[in-house]
Amino acid sequence: MTTERDQLQRAILQLNERAWGVAFGLLLGGGIFLATVVLVIKGGPNPGQHLGLLRAYFPGYRVTTIGSFVGFVYGFVVGYGIGRLVGWIYNRLVHARR
Repeated sequence: MTTERDQLQRAILQLNERAWGVAFGLLLGGGIFLATVVLVIKGGPNPGQHLGLLRAYFPGYRVTTIGSFVGFVYGFVVGYGIGRLVGWIYNRLVHARR
């Protein structure tokens, strides 16, 4: 039998997996976007050769203005998955302790 206090405590301890997914997605996507834009503005003969290696994992990504948007989408999707996974694991661990 669960009391009202136990239900409240369980609700407080539980993470919102979707919110964690969106937060991680925005951080990772925004980071890739910002890094790409900074390198495009900086310019040079071969801007962002290390960041350009992401095209091995993100087809269509290039260190260009358009590539910054492509990188944001890929980063958001990957970050969303990681955030959901973190929230899911945390919630399972909290429920396992009880």
